[in-house]
Amino acid sequence: MTEVIRVGTRGSALAVAQTKWIAERIAKAAGGAEIELVQVTTHGDTSRASLSEIGGEGVFAAALRESLLAGDCDLVVHSLKDLPTAEHEGLRLGAVPKRADVRDALCARDGLTLATLPEGARVGTGSPRRIAQLRGARPDLEVVDLRGNVDTRLARVHGTGPERDGADLDAVVLAAAGLGRLGRSDAASELLELADWPTAPGQGALAVEVRRERGSRVLERALEGVDHRSTRAAVLAERLVLAGLEAGCSAPVAANAFIEDELLFLTATVYSADGASKLTSSHAATPESRSAADLAEAAGDVAERVVAELLGNGAADLATNEEPR
Repeated sequence: MTEVIRVGTRGSALAVAQTKWIAERIAKAAGGAEIELVQVTTHGDTSRASLSEIGGEGVFAAALRESLLAGDCDLVVHSLKDLPTAEHEGLRLGAVPKRADVRDALCARDGLTLATLPEGARVGTGSPRRIAQLRGARPDLEVVDLRGNVDTRLARVHGTGPERDGADLDAVVLAAAGLGRLGRSDAASELLELADWPTAPGQGALAVEVRRERGSRVLERALEGVDHRSTRAAVLAERLVLAGLEAGCSAPVAANAFIEDELLFLTATVYSADGASKLTSSHAATPESRSAADLAEAAGDVAERVVAELLGNGAADLATNEEPR
């Protein structure tokens, strides 16, 4: 009898696209198990308030986790950057697949770039990190708080129909990975390079969360098959920065890690809300081997040193500064 694996997902087009991508790989790794998608509505999907107002950390994850704990599904798929950093006593991170493009994308009218947007241009984003970065790079821009799915956000730039109805923004900033998963990469007028525009911890990565107790052999084999050790180690280091700074996933913090030449590199930046000030720390660690345990140890080591340097330089005060009135 074919085993059925129930996969929980948010109902947005992006969430469903991400979950289907995971589901195909789960099915293949599980030897052809049948996959059933279970759609779950979260508070973050229904609220129109800004992320800072509704408490960004966990706002998209809570309902998915409740569904998983209730036994309505066997695993759930999150955008990793939406997942709280604190461990959940009843759940575990079953797999982190290889991540996609980590960068942010500027999606502007008429092919404009961040440098060529006219003075006073209106740019939409709901992310405190992106708001701080925009204000730091282009203080002359008007930054507009923005919610909604990818198509809704892009329509604020390009409008609908030949008359561009509803277009009231000059640009929006979105994750390149999300555009790619929706087949909308062509909407990007500029990909913002990490050296100048670092991104959120876990951006571009997906998280497969399961109940803490071990599942069936088929499910555990599937999880092992889709897990990507290098990605898991990199995002662990990034998320440990958030945890060490005691900053939520909506805080103005960027962290990017990668493995190259047998070294795990981590760079993190904390911004003031107005983007006028920032602190950056970069360190590297050498994993003893490519085993999961050694990679995790290296991630913990490098994150600890980055956090210590940031806190020593005043990052806690910088990140909690109130937005200027």
